Amino acid sequence: MTDASVKTIQKPARRDILDIEVAWLDWPQAFVCIKEALAADGQTVFAFLNANNANLATKNTAFRNALAHSTILPDGLGVDMAARALHGSPFPANLNGTDFIPALLTYLREPRRVALIGARPEVLAKATQALRQRCPWHEFTAVSDGFFDGDGGQRALAELSDIRPDIVLVAMGSPRQELWIENNIRGKHGKVVFAVGALFDFVSGAVPRAPLWIRRLRCEWVFRLVCEPRRLWRRYLVGNPIFFFRVLRYKYFRRKDAGGPAAV
Repeated sequence: MTDASVKTIQKPARRDILDIEVAWLDWPQAFVCIKEALAADGQTVFAFLNANNANLATKNTAFRNALAHSTILPDGLGVDMAARALHGSPFPANLNGTDFIPALLTYLREPRRVALIGARPEVLAKATQALRQRCPWHEFTAVSDGFFDGDGGQRALAELSDIRPDIVLVAMGSPRQELWIENNIRGKHGKVVFAVGALFDFVSGAVPRAPLWIRRLRCEWVFRLVCEPRRLWRRYLVGNPIFFFRVLRYKYFRRKDAGGPAAV
């Protein structure tokens, strides 16, 4: 018998991308989903799936398991194209963390405690200040950069336990951030937890965003590749074709062998 006083979050509709369940939400629905998670009992972890993360998950079982314990939001053109190929239409919205998290914090009008973990110390400080300026009604705490050892990680967890944040933003890059959340973050450390990748780099201004017209064309990945070719060429020029090959193989072989499309 379920206790009527226990508040739970209703799981959103989902579509599978390479056996990873991704939430099928537009922007207003995603905002409501987070708001419900903040009001619910227990903790909810959110992560984002893009083509690179999907590739990583095919080779890293621990990472895939961590994603399975999270609510996954769609990030980028690659997963949209995969959804169109596998399910006949793209996701209702591109909920990439760089745009979604600042918009979410603006949407949440009730003051919240927000903890930040990750990035370089100077980037963390600038990102925290930028978010304070954008949403001064929230309380932002820079808990730790992302370059701590075991003791530093324990200190970060102890501070999270002390401040009891409503929202925790963890920016360590994938799969490290998802694995760290999976192995360390518990209910006492925060109500809603996000694995946010390079969010702090963009919010702080350490890494430039593409011009708006490029983003509207869904070509920000090209801009990032031009800006950081040595770091990103393998992710995009090699990783993207591999991802699309995996999607087509999944569509025409594996899913048929499994008896058809996965249930929503």
